Amino acid sequence: MKDIQKVTHVQNIRYDKEAEALYIIDQTRLPNEEKEIRLETAEEMYTAIQTLQVRGAPAIGICAAYCLYALARTIPEEEPEAFLEKLRAYGAYLNSSRPTAVNLSWAIRAMLATAEEHWNEERAALLEALYQKAAAIHEDDIAKCAAISEYGLTLVKDGDGILTHCNAGPLATSRYGTALGPILLGTERGMRFRVFSDETRPLLQGARLTSYELHRAGVDVTLVCDNMASIVMKNGWVQACFVGCDRVAANGDAANKIGTSGVAILAKHYGIPFYVLGPTSTIDLNCPDGDHIPIEERNPEEIKTLWYEKPMALSDIKCYNPAFDVTDHSLISGIVTEKGICRAPYTESLAALFDNKT
Repeated sequence: MKDIQKVTHVQNIRYDKEAEALYIIDQTRLPNEEKEIRLETAEEMYTAIQTLQVRGAPAIGICAAYCLYALARTIPEEEPEAFLEKLRAYGAYLNSSRPTAVNLSWAIRAMLATAEEHWNEERAALLEALYQKAAAIHEDDIAKCAAISEYGLTLVKDGDGILTHCNAGPLATSRYGTALGPILLGTERGMRFRVFSDETRPLLQGARLTSYELHRAGVDVTLVCDNMASIVMKNGWVQACFVGCDRVAANGDAANKIGTSGVAILAKHYGIPFYVLGPTSTIDLNCPDGDHIPIEERNPEEIKTLWYEKPMALSDIKCYNPAFDVTDHSLISGIVTEKGICRAPYTESLAALFDNKT
């Protein structure tokens, strides 16, 4: 029997109901400093999402839900219609912070729908309904991550090498995470994996966050530069690729951190299965394909100066800094959700997830 070990999970988002205070771990400080910060104003919340103090599609959604509850508490006692108008304005403001992750708009819509359902009740009852909805979104993601982890674990075996890109662990979601979930769950059950973590330029989520989380959990993790993925695959060290996603289109095209599509192309060349892991809230059936997924472009200074004492490029050099790319559905071996593993044709398998309401 394999030894069962306790894996320590990072609690990235915490709402203290007694103090009525929202806290997040500031991911921009990791791995050298694990520091909680409190979010109180709409501007602080917007900044936290926009500057990646909180990041990862599910985590952004969870955070946004708690943000709207916290902001609802600050709206002065006024007519229900005025309250709803102000809350909708807060929702639109937060939703504009990052355009690609569908969980952000999904969570905001869910919170606004709850407010509209209870808009004519006493203020205390309305606020309690909003808190319960935010907490339910959080708990639901924990349950979904556990289910995704179970399904994903069926795709690998003890001793396998797994390559991942960006960060889709507890910091980006909740509890086990999505792409890292099977690894962490398997480790708890005594399985051993060899994980290769792409550094994920230019924001280095793989270096700062994924390798941090896996090392903290006792997983054998090796950090590699993004341009080393090909050689570790060629060496036979990788049996599967696990990545997260920020949005999945109806045809199975998947947006994830920039560089993901390159990993998928390499995996196809070397005959390595490439899996996308994410909750059904990340699937956008209203988006027909990857060409319709908005791609966020970020500050060029992330490439030229962010991690350096001195700039690594001349100040007037042009930069192209998309935050995401889209992996074509033809390169994806399976999309792992909390409801099961979808296979091609994705137009059918993804739609079937939503036909079955159970």
